[in-house]
Amino acid sequence: MANPIPRCVDTVIIGNGPSALILSYILHGHIPYYIGGHHDPILDSKLSTRPNLLNLTPDLYAHFLSSLRYSTQALPINTLLDTLIRPNADTEINPTSCIEWRYEPEKAIPHVAIGQTPQAGGQWADNPVSASPDISTLSYAEQLSLPGYSYAEHAARNKKEDEGQCDFVRPSKTEVADYLKTYPEAVGISSSIFTGEKVDNVYRTSDGFTIGSLGIQCKHVVLASGIFMVNIPPPALLGPISKLDTVQEPLLVIGSGFSAADVIISAPSNRKVVHLFQWTPERRPSPLRGCHHTAYPEYATVYRQMKLAVIAASKTTNVRSPLMRRKSNPFVAQRDWSTYYEGFPNAQVLQVKREAGEEKATITIRLVSGDIITRSVGGLQYVVGRRGTLDFLAPKLRSEVMGTPATTEETTRTLISGHTLRAKSETSLEVAKAVFIIGSLAGDSLIRHAIGGCVFAAGRILGVLPSSCCSNSSQVSTCSSSTPRSVSPIPPFEPFPTPPTPPPPPPPPPPRSTPSTSTSVSAASTLDISPPVTTNGHVDLHLDRRKLAREVNKASAVNSVWVDSGWWAGGMGGGR
Repeated sequence: MANPIPRCVDTVIIGNGPSALILSYILHGHIPYYIGGHHDPILDSKLSTRPNLLNLTPDLYAHFLSSLRYSTQALPINTLLDTLIRPNADTEINPTSCIEWRYEPEKAIPHVAIGQTPQAGGQWADNPVSASPDISTLSYAEQLSLPGYSYAEHAARNKKEDEGQCDFVRPSKTEVADYLKTYPEAVGISSSIFTGEKVDNVYRTSDGFTIGSLGIQCKHVVLASGIFMVNIPPPALLGPISKLDTVQEPLLVIGSGFSAADVIISAPSNRKVVHLFQWTPERRPSPLRGCHHTAYPEYATVYRQMKLAVIAASKTTNVRSPLMRRKSNPFVAQRDWSTYYEGFPNAQVLQVKREAGEEKATITIRLVSGDIITRSVGGLQYVVGRRGTLDFLAPKLRSEVMGTPATTEETTRTLISGHTLRAKSETSLEVAKAVFIIGSLAGDSLIRHAIGGCVFAAGRILGVLPSSCCSNSSQVSTCSSSTPRSVSPIPPFEPFPTPPTPPPPPPPPPPRSTPSTSTSVSAASTLDISPPVTTNGHVDLHLDRRKLAREVNKASAVNSVWVDSGWWAGGMGGGR
């Protein structure tokens, strides 16, 4: 019999995915310390005098934005922990970690991590998209490890791989789900992890918070529910197709990203796919564009087919077909793409007809050229994205977190993406008094970029961060003056000159309006066209991470100039 959830704890983590598991590991008393050896002399000098990494302040990563070494897509605090755990991970096999996790049980605090999935793992424990669970992950195995029990240890324990043979392996989603399911027991945090429980009606009280659906009282709330909880539903026009599942007929796939590619990859090789997708490479390119053909051959192949479809739709004879190195991409030959794949960029579904008793439907499509065609389909996969929701928060608390006007009325369900809270997370991961966001809610969806936010939240919850690290009180409208705000993950100053910032891109055009009587469905109009922001959207997948040594050497030379100049120490460091 499972242990009951305690009714009074210090911290409630809403979610049981990777970020929630990492934070629980820390709150159990596993504290990260810097033990030296990082290749960045500026960072090494700063951390050597303050090795407790719960005491994170912006000056530690102030120089990241001016260095080629570090990602500009993830939050600097996430980049910091990633480079300390895996220094030079893109060019070295099994780099020595600069972090030691020390167990200090006296620092542990009572907490729970609560999720609705049947096992620990969050979205990894669920499969909301009809794609094969054997599809490989985007991340390599060594980048999926959580502290205290690595993926390599798990693979060795299950005799799937030798502990030292996980380099450059992309495990399946099923294997990662099994790892995350095993993790709580392996590191001794299972007593705080609860599954199959729905959190609802979370509201602020005079001395903390109440989880109304479970009757739990707490002092801190951490939102780790992610942004992949809900599939964006298809419009009513496509309703008749969504009920079909006739594998003898073509499958209609609508979407431009990884989920759409997963569905296409998972379809039987002899089933035709009719693919409608958005194609706006200058304004909102498909994330598949970043997939290197040797590292991600399956996604690169789907993107190539999309590009060929664009060329065919443009009816331009002087445009060369995109090349694909077949020798390094055996996935190209796994199906007859010219026979079983048909792509239509920026097309619209005008009409759907399904006769009574028929197990197929006829759709009328307007192509980007203006031509009208029909196709027979036997199923639909509408995969234009997944979203999260904060509707489990009471309206007043939700308005604090979202930064929207307070209301006492319940509204329709609100869906959020990685963009929604990104601007707030760049100021602080404490988005309201004693309320934190971690993981993909902050805009960084890779597991390797989850640890920084968890360390920051733990530092505030455990009271390690001093009040002098708080951001300007004028930015804190929801916090009382007696409670300091958390340190900003983005430094408020530039300690040395940086290259000129390029002008921002022009704002995207507003969505094309259609008359209220229109019944068409466009692949473009069904997608989120919110303004692009800097988030970790896997833009580095075009790189073969095994061939980056030259760029790292360039970055080392740049850092050496900074060290010798002494800018980083107010003119007193380096060559002085």
